[in-house]
Amino acid sequence: MAMPFPAPTTPASGRDEVFLGYLDFFRETLLSKVDALPDDEVRRSRLPSGWTPLELLKHLRYVELRWIEWGFEGNQIAEPWGDRRGDRWHVAPDETRDSLTASLRAQGAHTASVVASNDLTTVGAPGPRWDGAAPATLERVLFHLVQEYARHLGHLDVVAELAAGPVGE
Repeated sequence: MAMPFPAPTTPASGRDEVFLGYLDFFRETLLSKVDALPDDEVRRSRLPSGWTPLELLKHLRYVELRWIEWGFEGNQIAEPWGDRRGDRWHVAPDETRDSLTASLRAQGAHTASVVASNDLTTVGAPGPRWDGAAPATLERVLFHLVQEYARHLGHLDVVAELAAGPVGE
């Protein structure tokens, strides 16, 4: 799904709409880039660090889960680090591009529902996500998510170009 970039001049009803606009744009851009890659490229690494496009996709789903559900909402999550095996990102052989895409979109829908039902100044629930620090506000969590997506989408831009995939936004 091609989305227009949420430019600073695009009208918005509030900061929550701005955050969700950027998150939706980055999420859908990431998904379209992964979708455009040939099957043999989504599980292949082109970088010395060894991560693959599917691993990045799964990682961002878990980033959102950790910061929104496990962190802000304070929910019990059986495997908050389920995107990792040891110190590396991991995608099991039976996990598909389609299933990982659906999981990321579902996580994004959950994030949108949390934002719709909370003020940006709402402080997150205490819990292990905060590592002993005071919980952050929803606004700070969303800001963190935006930078995570933007940074990782830049990484994927390079990988997609090396794989003769889509270039640019």
